[in-house]
Amino acid sequence: MAISRSTKGIWYAVVIHLLWWTSLIFALSIDFSWSSPLVYLLILIQTHLYTGLFITAHDAMHGTVSSNKRINKAIGTVSALLFSYNFYNKLNKKHHEHHRFVATDKDPDYHEGSFWPWYLSFVRQYVSIWQILLMAISYNILKIWLPDENLIFLWMLPAILSTFQLFYFGTYLPHRGEHSSANTQKSRSQKLNHAWAFLTCYFFGYHYEHHISPATPWWRLHKKKEEYEQKGYPA
Repeated sequence: MAISRSTKGIWYAVVIHLLWWTSLIFALSIDFSWSSPLVYLLILIQTHLYTGLFITAHDAMHGTVSSNKRINKAIGTVSALLFSYNFYNKLNKKHHEHHRFVATDKDPDYHEGSFWPWYLSFVRQYVSIWQILLMAISYNILKIWLPDENLIFLWMLPAILSTFQLFYFGTYLPHRGEHSSANTQKSRSQKLNHAWAFLTCYFFGYHYEHHISPATPWWRLHKKKEEYEQKGYPA
């Protein structure tokens, strides 16, 4: 049975959530050893799936997960919470400020400077003391039943690595440096390579396309990329 376009966003969200839970439960159950290649593979998989949770929350902010506003917000809220207790309403407000004031001093995602000062500025915008407390409480409860190494390196570390992935491919590379006056979105896109674009940040390296068409869900951004490859980009 064909899935209608209006429900595809829900199905993609469900798949990402199921994969994240399945991978996490498996990761927390293994015998942890740095000599095992499985540990490194699981860190990479969990990092990528954490990024998927955030991208799902992000798409909900643009209303593209579901046309039903309640379902859309519910999925966005749960996705944000699973990503280290991020709060959807706070993310939503700041993200729309980013689109409205892109690459200006009013843009919460933007910082003039090199990678590390910019990353720290980015983290300060989105990490709160409440998140840290909730993660600490969760960790101390879960370690009653689960090994410390699994919790730290297969649950918490991938979430941290994912922030680097999101920041580097979804903020730093697209918005750093100078942009021409013709480029009103102050954004650039990575080169056309759909496999690499998906692996790095669920096509959000195609960032000019996202800014010019924020109502396009992540799983259709590659189509927008192909369109703009034909049309050309602002100088």
